[in-house]
Amino acid sequence: MKELPIAKAFMLIEPGPVTLVTTAVGRKKNIMTISWTLVMDFTPKLAFVTGAWNHSFHALTQTKECVIAIPSVDMAETVVRIGTCSGADTDKFRKFGLTPAKAKAIKAPLIAECIANIECRVIDYVKKHDLFVLEGVRAWIDPNSHRCRTFHAVGDGTFVVDGRRFNHRALMVEKLPPGV
Repeated sequence: MKELPIAKAFMLIEPGPVTLVTTAVGRKKNIMTISWTLVMDFTPKLAFVTGAWNHSFHALTQTKECVIAIPSVDMAETVVRIGTCSGADTDKFRKFGLTPAKAKAIKAPLIAECIANIECRVIDYVKKHDLFVLEGVRAWIDPNSHRCRTFHAVGDGTFVVDGRRFNHRALMVEKLPPGV
């Protein structure tokens, strides 16, 4: 074994796909890129970190809602570019040619080009860690998404693409919730 600098340890535990988070305040819609979204339980309860440095932070604290949109790997370049500009002075839907779709339970839009979207409400904000805890209230999936692959941030500007899926349900001690 070779020691890895502790500041890079996060790169060893990659929790999920790169996501886009949409917000809306009045008629102003925004998108931000989030590299690490945390699944907290099956309800679903989700979380991510962002702070006052981010334009979307203010929309999240004001409206207490957002959409987590899951892009496929073919959108990777667009997703990275979304994360390099600010919604304070950029209409990211227009700039990146994305289609806002109406959500049912909240005002933030879905992203039609993504393989899935989860409408969420902010149920907690842990200021010490800039952690937003979300409750998913509705979920949408592209029926053809089983052919799409997601991508995951390693943390140093590189990404990996998800791969082959395999099933070990028979080995699980507890039953999974229905639909999982």
